[in-house]
Amino acid sequence: MNRKSIIISIKSDILSNDEKNLIKLKKPWGVILFKRNIKNINQLKNLTSSIRNAMNDPYYPILIDEEGGRVSRLSNIINTSNFSQNVFGKIFEKNRLSAADSYAEYLHFVCGILKEVGININTIPVLDILKRNTHSIIGNRSYSSNINTINFLKKKCFSILNKFKIGSVSKHIPGHGCSKVDTHKKISVINSDANTLFKEDFRAFKNINSKFAMTAHIIYKNIDPINSATHSKILIKNIIRKKLGFSGILISDDICMKALDKNLITNAERAIQSGCNLVLYCKGNIKESSLLLSKIQDIDNFTKKKTSEFYSFLR
Repeated sequence: MNRKSIIISIKSDILSNDEKNLIKLKKPWGVILFKRNIKNINQLKNLTSSIRNAMNDPYYPILIDEEGGRVSRLSNIINTSNFSQNVFGKIFEKNRLSAADSYAEYLHFVCGILKEVGININTIPVLDILKRNTHSIIGNRSYSSNINTINFLKKKCFSILNKFKIGSVSKHIPGHGCSKVDTHKKISVINSDANTLFKEDFRAFKNINSKFAMTAHIIYKNIDPINSATHSKILIKNIIRKKLGFSGILISDDICMKALDKNLITNAERAIQSGCNLVLYCKGNIKESSLLLSKIQDIDNFTKKKTSEFYSFLR
């Protein structure tokens, strides 16, 4: 399986000829869709078919970030603005049985649409633990400040996505809830000691049953004082892989974000060199996509193996 170690994005709701040729010839690992790419169900079906036809691959990974609440890429098709993860967390803390039923019903509905339109990976759940000073960029995207609530609802999420044969992407590993900063705009530096982080933020990511996980662009100063998790061999090898036991495909958060202060090529290469299996590029600029695809390496043997396992899961 020859693929480049990158997930790219596209500009609009129709795959241009240049984008089609880029996907066909350069072979990015996958494509992620945003609201700009989605008008209605029929258009979206045509778009996902066009992408897969370009790759000649019926199982080609097509991702979306459909969390509900503030982060809904399907808002031109369905309105999930009232259904943030935190809504279900609050229901859980009042009535566990009611939360299980309502969250399952919601996920069945969303997954049914994703299945119909040809999307096979959703970048949920958000496992960041909500704290008093958590930046609003996470806010109600988090289930709760209570680890027991997070653990219950994440298992429900994994179970239902697996039932629909949709891959889950747990984020933002090893934990973004401790950040007071929006990493879309600048780097976040966390001064908490490692023991505190393991008892709180990191704990939600321990032994997760998720085929994919997405890194946090955060510096955990007492573990690696220089590099964000995305660019840290120490964080990825010793914490994410060993101590948290994550054995799936590790995806960087968007390499366009300002928390990564180098150019796109450097951001991408450093992420791969540090242990990310794939990098995520969300801007949809074909010139930048083409440049990245010409520079970034092919997926390694681990990623090939895990991708084959994902394809077997989809069949």
